[in-house]
Amino acid sequence: MKIVLFSDVHANLPALEAFFNDIDSKEYDAIYCLGDLVGYNIWPNEVIAEIRKRKIPTIAGNHDIKVKKLRVDQHLDDEEALINYAYHLGNESSRHYLKNLPAHIKVEFRLSATPFNLMLVHGSNRSVSEYVLEDLDEAYVLELLRESNAHIYCCGHTHKPYHRVIECEGQYLHVVNIGATGKPKDGDPRGCYVILTIDENSSLLNKESIKVEFCRFEYDIEKAAKAVEDSPLPNDFADRLRKAY
Repeated sequence: MKIVLFSDVHANLPALEAFFNDIDSKEYDAIYCLGDLVGYNIWPNEVIAEIRKRKIPTIAGNHDIKVKKLRVDQHLDDEEALINYAYHLGNESSRHYLKNLPAHIKVEFRLSATPFNLMLVHGSNRSVSEYVLEDLDEAYVLELLRESNAHIYCCGHTHKPYHRVIECEGQYLHVVNIGATGKPKDGDPRGCYVILTIDENSSLLNKESIKVEFCRFEYDIEKAAKAVEDSPLPNDFADRLRKAY
């Protein structure tokens, strides 16, 4: 089974459209979104509409949750309000959708003698805003995996992709950060997503039997950056798109 995982679109419609064009040219069996559909750009409604049209299972990111706390009467007359401009763009249907997204998705596989679980989170199973970084203490990461009963733990939020394998009690456990589809922070401005391959030969006893492919794709970065600059959003957001920081 080939599973497409993507995260952190952040209202970047040109990036999402390019992502769909890329995956539509490939074969896959399932697709999941790890959250943060909104924030930082001007197309939250269009992004949400495309996700809903394709009926993609999606979890709530920290920016999606901000919609619940949004002051709808806030005026665009201070820095905080200007940053929140991106959330004010969401229409009633979009806000309703974001407010009802699940926190996590867990998938259990029974393809071999030993079942194993795939856990999908935005930040972590403890907090939607937690950064599960590549160099996070191994003992702490194992706590997260044990708490969620996960053998393959996939997250977003940091916008920095990596695949980390941890050996524990004779088993190989996998931690995968998906990177960002619409707002990379790893110095590569191209969009990023993952194809996870699991089949009847996959085993927790063989670290090579679970395959993680990081896919990068080009998109119209200038269109996305110019949209920011032509809006009340801080121009710094456009610079981050161009330089991926």
